[in-house]
Amino acid sequence: MSALKKFLKDTVIYGIAAVLPRVINFLLVRVHTDALAAESYAVNSDFYIWTALFAVALSFGMETAFFRFYNTEKNKDAIVSTSFVTSIVTVVLFVVIIALFFDFFEQFFDFQNNPLRLKLFVGILALDTISMIPFAYLRVANRPVKYAAIKLLNVGIIVLINLLCLKFIPNFLDEGINLPTFITSNYNQIDKVNYIFIANIVGSAISFALVLPFILKFKFKYDFALLKRILIYSWPIMVAGLAYVINENLDKFLIKRMIGDAEMGIYSACYKLAIFMNLYILAFRLGAEPFFFNNASKKNAKETYAKIMNYFVIIGALFLIGIVAYIDILKYFINPNYWGALSIVPIILLANLFLGIYYNLGIWYKLTDKTIYGMYFSIVGALITIGLNIWLIPTIGIMASAYATLIAYGSMAIISYLIGKKYYTVPYNLNKITVYLLASIAICILSFVYFRGNFWISTLLILAFAAIIYYNEKDELIAIVKKK
Repeated sequence: MSALKKFLKDTVIYGIAAVLPRVINFLLVRVHTDALAAESYAVNSDFYIWTALFAVALSFGMETAFFRFYNTEKNKDAIVSTSFVTSIVTVVLFVVIIALFFDFFEQFFDFQNNPLRLKLFVGILALDTISMIPFAYLRVANRPVKYAAIKLLNVGIIVLINLLCLKFIPNFLDEGINLPTFITSNYNQIDKVNYIFIANIVGSAISFALVLPFILKFKFKYDFALLKRILIYSWPIMVAGLAYVINENLDKFLIKRMIGDAEMGIYSACYKLAIFMNLYILAFRLGAEPFFFNNASKKNAKETYAKIMNYFVIIGALFLIGIVAYIDILKYFINPNYWGALSIVPIILLANLFLGIYYNLGIWYKLTDKTIYGMYFSIVGALITIGLNIWLIPTIGIMASAYATLIAYGSMAIISYLIGKKYYTVPYNLNKITVYLLASIAICILSFVYFRGNFWISTLLILAFAAIIYYNEKDELIAIVKKK
């Protein structure tokens, strides 16, 4: 099997593992927005903003470092043991600090009078952090099926608990259906939003129990010298990750505090409609990161990376156009009370396409061990996000956050490309990439602004873009057909 075919196969499997669970979780948005007022839904968004920030800090960039060193270290026991034990030590310190200063962190996270929420927060972070290396091992060891199976089970558990606690039990209680006493006496004592987090922690606990055996088969060999090298490589990735979380979540954080909880809840719900682009990018990353490292030493590696970029932009542009063209169908996945922010969706989709391009370009600093540049780029993006949001939210409201996200990710991609040429030149076909991006943007404007709701014309516009793809790629397609 060729390297490119292997990459596509793994990406499809990882895509199932990443896409299907998140699509199912996306379907839960309707359950959440039906069960919760916009102000309460804002609590859910706020919780996961803090979770994302601390998850990056606790992981300390170890996942990417694990891929980097697993393929270069002869002693696999040392790299697995050192990475896994370090993540456990980090989690233990985190839990101890929270326990010692519990009252302070309740105030800090705005979890006053809700100690259960802080405990769930800590539990989710702890379980997900110590599961990181086992899941990374499944990816680097080319075991995508097992990875996918565990991820799918995780989401199945989360969906089941969400449906039970936020839909079925409330409906049964409203209709006067008799339920066991322990349910009727305890259900209303827990804030409804907390059931979302309870589902998360149960799923995380079961996932950890399933991946742990894959790590325990390695012999314990903790290597402090190796740890030092790992941390030197990983800390810039951690800082870049924190900056990424700021880029992704500061908008919601500031909207809540500058113009209100309800606006933040509506914005967050509509933001979820960009999930299909996010899922595509996530599937790509899950397959691409280990693939790029595993094939870096091959003679035609750079040409392969260039082809992958070209295909990535083509498929990403199709996602962009397809979601925008049929947004008036997709909007029914959220409650109509939340439709007030639909105009952000095309901008957020394009922003995330640029983010995917940035991830693709970022292989140069990971392969050349110049991860410090990834940190610089992410900090630039974070500064743009912070500045534009603070400046423009009071003037144009939630649209400011969408434009800030687009400008931040677009800037990061351009800067990474320009600097990357100096250290690791990949022969990307910029002419084709530019054509696809400009054509997809133009078609989205036509569809969303002038022909919104006219699905016949929107479909014709998609077909027009497909014709542009065929015109540019026909030689490659003919070559593939002849080869078969």
